[in-house]
Amino acid sequence: MKAELKHPYDIFFGTLANQIRLEVIMLLANKPLNVTQICKKLKMKQPTVSKNLTRLEKCGFVFREHKGKECIYTLNRTTIKPLTSLMKAHVRNYCSKIGHHNC
Repeated sequence: MKAELKHPYDIFFGTLANQIRLEVIMLLANKPLNVTQICKKLKMKQPTVSKNLTRLEKCGFVFREHKGKECIYTLNRTTIKPLTSLMKAHVRNYCSKIGHHNC
């Protein structure tokens, strides 16, 4: 693989390789939410969620829309929503057979 392609893939997969960001992605797969709603559902503090939302937004995994004073986050439905479906199917079909900790 060409050296210039490694860095974008590192960023992409590095973004996915974080439990908090995965939880945010899976949560936003259901519906758009603001930071306060995400914090409550994940039982996490706002700085932690905001830091991870920034990374997700920077990589195009989520989009932020301003509605008055609040920001609403939505999952990228073109690329990331189908990816979440593939990940769920893969885990269900393969990782459950060997245990989630081994996959």
